[in-house]
Amino acid sequence: MPEPVLGPDPIPASPVPAAPSQPPSGGVASIISQTLFDQMLLHRNDAACPANNFYTYSAFVTAANSFPAFGTTGDLTTRQREIAAFLGQTSHETTGGWATAPDGPYSWGYCFKEEVGNPGDYCQPSTQWPCVSGKKYYGRGPIQISYNYNYGPAGQAIGVNLLNNPDLVTSDPVVSFKTALWFWMTPQSRRWTPSAADVAAGRLPGYGCGHGSDNRVADRIGFYNRYCNIFGVSPGVNVDCYTQGPFG
Repeated sequence: MPEPVLGPDPIPASPVPAAPSQPPSGGVASIISQTLFDQMLLHRNDAACPANNFYTYSAFVTAANSFPAFGTTGDLTTRQREIAAFLGQTSHETTGGWATAPDGPYSWGYCFKEEVGNPGDYCQPSTQWPCVSGKKYYGRGPIQISYNYNYGPAGQAIGVNLLNNPDLVTSDPVVSFKTALWFWMTPQSRRWTPSAADVAAGRLPGYGCGHGSDNRVADRIGFYNRYCNIFGVSPGVNVDCYTQGPFG
């Protein structure tokens, strides 16, 4: 399979609905069906993908049910956008697509389940999350969770010892999805809520804020826009925030 490369400009999405639609009752499975999941992650089970037949819909739903706030807040459009954003971010991390790939580069998310080549041990000295001798904490799973200081708390949160057994992220699809959802749902120190001054300066949440135009950001947005398009919703405003004003 050709080496993955970043694709062209994001695919346009459908127009915004006239009014917010009300979400159905139930969890993530009531928002994204098996059919939609398969359509979004169209080539994840391609024979050329090392992760083929690993990332299943049932594993995704089971893992999502352990994070009841995921994809269950707000109106239907908001919920669909959150799921699209999660799948967009994780598809970028696991993409097997290239510019001229069949069905486009954004149809090849979830092609990989671990970092390829000969990755290092990704171990940082830590008394709280000490590395286990002989174990490596390189990128694995949908979010490509990396380093002992992420494997440790992720495992603690989902009830498995990932410091002792990081390979669970590539052998158990439910655990794999749970690590990605844990990272997605856990507040990070760099996340923020814009103030009135931030809004006035154009500093709003989005992909790649403060970095200007970036092919990696464009790739994430390409996946996100495609998934919103499949859901039949607009991706919303300020998706890239390339032009936000500086802090200070």
